Amino acid sequence: MYSSRRIALLLALSIGATTAVLAQNSTSSSNPAAPDQSQAAQSQAPSQGQLSVQARIRERRALRRAAAIHEAYSHRYEAYTGMGYLRFEPGATLQRAHEYAWNVGFTRYFDERLGLTIDGRGYYAVAYVGGPHNVTNNAITNPAISQYAVLAGPTYRFYVQPKYSVSGRVLGGFEKGNFSGDTNHSTLLSTQLGLWMDGYVFATGVSVPVEYNLTPNIGLRVAPEYYFTGFGSTLQYSRGFTTGIVYRFGKQ
Repeated sequence: MYSSRRIALLLALSIGATTAVLAQNSTSSSNPAAPDQSQAAQSQAPSQGQLSVQARIRERRALRRAAAIHEAYSHRYEAYTGMGYLRFEPGATLQRAHEYAWNVGFTRYFDERLGLTIDGRGYYAVAYVGGPHNVTNNAITNPAISQYAVLAGPTYRFYVQPKYSVSGRVLGGFEKGNFSGDTNHSTLLSTQLGLWMDGYVFATGVSVPVEYNLTPNIGLRVAPEYYFTGFGSTLQYSRGFTTGIVYRFGKQ
């Protein structure tokens, strides 16, 4: 009887010890996973310090960009010179001529974007007047023609970057046309050849100047343009461009 009690006591103690060991093992195997998961989550989410560093980097970049834009476009004055090209109609019944031009101008800026431009240009070409319009029996087939214009109007930079800008420009003024130079200035003969009469007419140019900055003071410009004139009491619609070098000076 005594031995059976001892055996029962030993079985009870061994079962309790086994249960305690199993419970401890399960707890130790499950608890370490929680710190690992929390550490992974912390490593994936950026800390407050990292966010503040990135914000400071973005702020410094924005400040450098704003300073570079101000350095390039805060000049009060801008002068430019270059050349141009135009597909011009020298007469109502004549084919378009290839005109080449010189171009100079000056802009007074009131802030970094808005300015007032004064523009001067001269166009030169030869006009083909052969065929039924040549009443001189082919004595004059390619007379030289020229036009000179003075224009003025607003310029507005609607997109600016440290290295380049895109503007809109509308110019209006007058133009002097010379079409009788090769007819000994006989307007009667030049009109018989199909050319416009000499004289002054209105002129308008609508362009989109694009500038690339070599330095904050010097840039290269190309300006595609629609150009309108009023020779012969009609409207001439021409397409072309001007291009050249730009010099900015006079800080605001």
